[in-house]
Amino acid sequence: MLFSVLFKLIGGIILAVGISMSIPMVYAWYVNEVLAAKGFFISVVTTLLLGGSLFFFFRKSPSDEELRPKEGFFIVSFSWLLMSVVGGLPFFFADVFPEMSFISFIDGFFESTSGFTTTGATIFADVESLPRSILLWRSITHWLGGMGIIVLSILILPLLGISGFQLFRAEVPGIKTDIAKLHPRIKDTAKALWGVYVLITFVEIILLMLGGMSGFDAVNHAFATMATGGFSTKNGSIGSYGSSYIEIVVTIFMFIAGANFALHYHAIRGSFKGYLRDVEFKWYIVIAIVAITGIAIVLGQDGESWTDAIRLSAFQVATILTTTGFSSADFELWPRLALLFLLTLMFIGGCAGSTGGGIKVVRILLFFKFAFHELFRLIHPNAVNQVKVGKHSIEDKIVMHLWGFLFLVILTMSVSMAILFASGVDLESSIMAVIACLGNIGPGLASVGPSDNYAHFSPLVKTVLTFCMIAGRLELYTVFILLIPQLWRN
Repeated sequence: MLFSVLFKLIGGIILAVGISMSIPMVYAWYVNEVLAAKGFFISVVTTLLLGGSLFFFFRKSPSDEELRPKEGFFIVSFSWLLMSVVGGLPFFFADVFPEMSFISFIDGFFESTSGFTTTGATIFADVESLPRSILLWRSITHWLGGMGIIVLSILILPLLGISGFQLFRAEVPGIKTDIAKLHPRIKDTAKALWGVYVLITFVEIILLMLGGMSGFDAVNHAFATMATGGFSTKNGSIGSYGSSYIEIVVTIFMFIAGANFALHYHAIRGSFKGYLRDVEFKWYIVIAIVAITGIAIVLGQDGESWTDAIRLSAFQVATILTTTGFSSADFELWPRLALLFLLTLMFIGGCAGSTGGGIKVVRILLFFKFAFHELFRLIHPNAVNQVKVGKHSIEDKIVMHLWGFLFLVILTMSVSMAILFASGVDLESSIMAVIACLGNIGPGLASVGPSDNYAHFSPLVKTVLTFCMIAGRLELYTVFILLIPQLWRN
């Protein structure tokens, strides 16, 4: 039965999380973090038992079942939920946090979800006091979630005898990118993506170490950078190092992570023409240059040297546009015009086919093109004119998808903000927390600014924001479609 196939898949994915969790467990024993190691041991055993039970209990399910779209959506959404739950166990069991007498299950769930969805929002005020193994696990959740645990699972799907195409469609809905054209087989596409991901991560680790960063910190920050996540091993994030070299390296790799990985794949193979031909990438660069220039001028007029103004502006534009969430300065203290630039970038995000969150540059581009298209039709009602991106005409169903997506964004933001506000959170913090979590950005403004955290929120508020992180990471449709009764009717 297809029911058993679904649970075999989910069990396999949970097993993968448990195996990944064993890495920081071994590291905890190695560096003599006994309490953390015990917490990881309990978490690994629990996760492996849960995943193993599901996988082996349903291992005899038919191997020739073809997943339909609704099963793909269910597996993706439910897998991200379960991954976040079991991923939070080390935070719950490792009773080693000096600033908190007890880490609640909701807190662990929130931190894990933030990691896997690459949001970067945290409940910890003093990350430097945390065990190194816990810091490593936070970064691993980032790195796995960056490219997508579901895409990673496609590599093992042939072993299960199940097609992974529907899973990939559910993970990357709506927008057509060049990713699907890398290889005819989805398994080979997944391998290509992960190969590029691993290679670029390794290069960044080397460059950060050359800049004086320790090997441990370099690994953690490279994982967070390439995942566009933002978890750091330092309270002051990248700004703690006081190194222009490190800031420049991280800035460059954030921009790389925010671009379509299909372009990087072709570039590594020697073809750089894709960057020049890709309309979305061109606008991605234009948006970045305009924002960097605008903020640098504002900071320069506010007293910063022009060198520092450009450096600070470039870093903060990269971290917000790509939804990474690192910080090199407390941008809340910047002039309001600079904050307006950053707030605008929060609604844009990276490119389709990147590890970044947000609405995506291509969607923003299409929104503007469709709006001008409608204005043109009002002036010339009899003219035949189609919405195009580059030389490609956009089908009407894609346009309808975009407006549906925009409606879901507005609906989710409105309801979530209302719940936070009704729960006693001030209006500005309610707005910024929802924007930061739904866009997978992490830091925002007000009480969730770059020097703040999410620990002060109630369990209800954290639960709502956790939903926002998952919904934002899966681009809303994948989550909300499960609530439609017609989906489950034969």
